[in-house]
Amino acid sequence: MYKIKTGTLYLVSTPIGNLDDISYRALKTLREVDLIAAEDTRHSLKLLNYFEIKKPLISYFEHNKNKRGEELIGHLLNGKNIALVTDAGTPGISDPGEDLVKLAIENNINVTMIPGCTASIMALVLSGLPCGRFSFEGFLPHDKNERRNLLESVRNEERTMIFYVSPHNCLSVLKETAEILGNRKSALCRELTKKYEEIIRGLLSDIIEKLAANDKVKGEMVLVIEGARKEQTDQSNNWLSMSIDEHMNFYLNQGIDKKEAMKMVARDRGITKREVYSIFMRKT
Repeated sequence: MYKIKTGTLYLVSTPIGNLDDISYRALKTLREVDLIAAEDTRHSLKLLNYFEIKKPLISYFEHNKNKRGEELIGHLLNGKNIALVTDAGTPGISDPGEDLVKLAIENNINVTMIPGCTASIMALVLSGLPCGRFSFEGFLPHDKNERRNLLESVRNEERTMIFYVSPHNCLSVLKETAEILGNRKSALCRELTKKYEEIIRGLLSDIIEKLAANDKVKGEMVLVIEGARKEQTDQSNNWLSMSIDEHMNFYLNQGIDKKEAMKMVARDRGITKREVYSIFMRKT
């Protein structure tokens, strides 16, 4: 019995702003596939219309990825070639494309990629900070507690760090970041590749001051922050050599009240205040 050859899933990188940044190979692939799966079909339709590409579009995003993912796998198993695109940049980076890739691999479907723009790498290079070793942390969570926990967890990271930041709460997020990580050298990159591209470099306090002077901050942003210096990580190791009780008493003996001491211990150790509270109060 004749068996249908499975199709190929193409991950196609698209421009992060300036449409002229798309590659010839990306355009060729989008013209030749049977179907294009897009994070936002309305957004991707503008790109396709600009380059006069007419192909069937189907949505694939966070809230329909399970059902739609199985549907796309079915098309691929039936020999259809599919291009996956995100709103901007490289699919699979901080979007559900990652799940579709795993699903395709599990079904022995060929997956390949048309490389191109990635906002995180562009921001890293333009930041002026060390690029040899870096850590990509994705979007900072909208939930304040989750965000603070993430920042606490990377406080001793010595590599340059890259975060995606939403514009609507940018100022408060930067203030939290400075509070937890310290006033480090940073770069805030917004509107990359677009007409009003802006790179704000300096200490976090400098960036906060500049943003505070603006009425409204627009555009998705990438925040690049220098890693912790060795002396900072050495101090952190000193804290971790103490028990929670010893660490708490270090601050209490200085006349610092219990609530503030718990906050300082949590910050020093990169854990939550709740964890400090549960351990310390259990023994007092």
